[in-house]
Amino acid sequence: MKPIANLSDATDVRARLRQNLVLRHLLDFEWRELEPLLAVEEYAKGATLENQGDLSMEQYFILDGILKRVVSNPSGKEMILRFAAESEIETSYAAWRLKTPIPFSIIAVRPVRAAKLSMGHWVEFMDRHPKIKNEFELQVMQLMSEVMAHTITLHLLNATGRVHRFVRKHGELLERIPKKELASYLNLTPETLSRLKQRGKI
Repeated sequence: MKPIANLSDATDVRARLRQNLVLRHLLDFEWRELEPLLAVEEYAKGATLENQGDLSMEQYFILDGILKRVVSNPSGKEMILRFAAESEIETSYAAWRLKTPIPFSIIAVRPVRAAKLSMGHWVEFMDRHPKIKNEFELQVMQLMSEVMAHTITLHLLNATGRVHRFVRKHGELLERIPKKELASYLNLTPETLSRLKQRGKI
């Protein structure tokens, strides 16, 4: 884990962060304030960034790779709630505000590189910059709405409809997510997903 200023590709990292859905709205003086709080870390495929039930929370800005948000029951059955890739965020902000444990895990689907800071420092930064806080909270509400819509989709659409919706919403991720992971997200078997692809449904 390294501060951005100590990275050999610091210029590229700054450019990528400027494309982030939340951070692209920062002004130069806000960047100068935020950058020293950020550290960049790399995670291997399958690494867990946050565990369901934990209280330790951090804010993530994805530079490379794909993360998934997962919930599991005591018997170990899992449900993938969302995927997040470059320029997106992953966050446990709602749990932080409610002072409750994180209700999901955050896991790397592919090797991931992310800039992060503690949720406490992120909240303090936003409290000093209300416009950024408003934009961030809007993004959090949108991703929560996305999770809700996905959950409803699993009940209302058939297999083909679920796949078509994913392609429409997240087509750029279709070839980047392992078939097993994508099938799990869509509540399909990998075999069903393969058949739909062979029939030209994807």
